[in-house]
Amino acid sequence: MCDAHDHLFLSSPRLPGQELRDASAATAELVAFREAGGGSVVQWTPYGLGRRAADLPLLSRATGVHIVAATGLHQAAHYAPELIDRLRNGLAHLFVAELTEGLATSGVRAGFIKVAGGFHALDAHARWTMTAAAEAHHATGAPIAVHLELGTGALDVLDLLCGELGVPPDRVILGHLNRSPDLMVHRQAAEAGAYLAFDGPSRANHATDWRMPDAVRALAEAGFGDRLLLGGDTTTAGARSVDGGPGMPYLLRRVRPRLELALGAALVERVLTVNPGLAFAVEW
Repeated sequence: MCDAHDHLFLSSPRLPGQELRDASAATAELVAFREAGGGSVVQWTPYGLGRRAADLPLLSRATGVHIVAATGLHQAAHYAPELIDRLRNGLAHLFVAELTEGLATSGVRAGFIKVAGGFHALDAHARWTMTAAAEAHHATGAPIAVHLELGTGALDVLDLLCGELGVPPDRVILGHLNRSPDLMVHRQAAEAGAYLAFDGPSRANHATDWRMPDAVRALAEAGFGDRLLLGGDTTTAGARSVDGGPGMPYLLRRVRPRLELALGAALVERVLTVNPGLAFAVEW
């Protein structure tokens, strides 16, 4: 059972005082996830945001949960301008190195590339990072996972990555579609061949828990059950289950049974096992 989008470690100036830095809390969260039936977690924390790559193998061995690490770059607002300037001419090379050689000195190779769009648009930073991600994909075959700001811009992302830059659609994972429950856009993205991630349950300020079953049922009934992914997207310490929030176990404890009522148990099991295995597969 795979949580296809979550965070064990994350630090950003946009989340002051809410950083995920505590390794013991990350371990406890993984244990809680495993006890709920979880077996793997895809950490979408990219370069420069405190992903603590060297700790990931230790956590995985201690808890028995497989962890997939990311390279990539988030929106510009998450970084100091000088860091962006330093990466300006070597971003694709960085992504390739982290996919093939390892993250920093940890020896942990990234399994995918995480980038981000903007609200209903792709600014110059998004186009730059996605162009580098496409170059790294063509060099390695690694999938590209995209943060869609408030769930918007999915078709613009596909036009750029798949249309202009030649990335196969089944190597693109669109994140946060639950935040913009536009069933027509979801259908068009699925028809294009991308994977659609509904990630971030229980966020009261987003259209998540209460609309998500309708969105995924519409896609399943249209024949796109093999395109669906589910994730928790725990981004703050207070959102962890061990700190009183829903956390990673919520995905299996509450979201899974609710979706089984809408989709049936067999399809939900595929969404949590087979689909992420294919979406994040890489032939090294």
